[in-house]
Amino acid sequence: MKSLKTLLYSAALTTVATTGLLFVNQSQASAATTYTVANGDTLSTIAQKFNGSTELVNQIATTNNIADINMIFVGEQLTIDADQVAQTPAPVVTQQVAAPVQTPAPVVQAQPAVQAAPVQQAPVAAQITTTTSSSKEWIAQKESGGSYSARNGQLIGRYQLSASYLNGDYSAANQDRVADQYVTSRYGSWDAAKSFWLSNGWY
Repeated sequence: MKSLKTLLYSAALTTVATTGLLFVNQSQASAATTYTVANGDTLSTIAQKFNGSTELVNQIATTNNIADINMIFVGEQLTIDADQVAQTPAPVVTQQVAAPVQTPAPVVQAQPAVQAAPVQQAPVAAQITTTTSSSKEWIAQKESGGSYSARNGQLIGRYQLSASYLNGDYSAANQDRVADQYVTSRYGSWDAAKSFWLSNGWY
């Protein structure tokens, strides 16, 4: 026969266990709420009231066997458990880096070598005319004002040469040619002829 102390201890344990179970059941029961659908309600607006977002919509539809989430009726009673919202992990976004596009190097075509044209040596008389053109022009201006048709007695043309020098050909080309020959044979250059003219007033 059990002692009175043993019986009292067993009764206390039974009471604690029963009380604990009742407490747990009351906590679990209090998590679910019964909501009566009002005019203008949708599952989205109801979810907003309980959770502040639309995450509860699918959970409310599943719990209350609602086939169409867009169709609920005024006065319908819905069981809502705001603590059982399924948390969906955010999708992981993988950034793809495009491979750099390599541009082929331009093809450079070799250019054929250009051969320089042979240098032609000008005649000696032409070289004298070119290098002393300023002195030649200076004498022509002093002698005739640069006119190929100027006359002064026996002296004719741009360089005031005698008719015997020109041999009857008074063209501009012959006057230049004979003047170059005369200066080359007498002075060696038009520069020297100019120096003589400056000293004597004629050449």
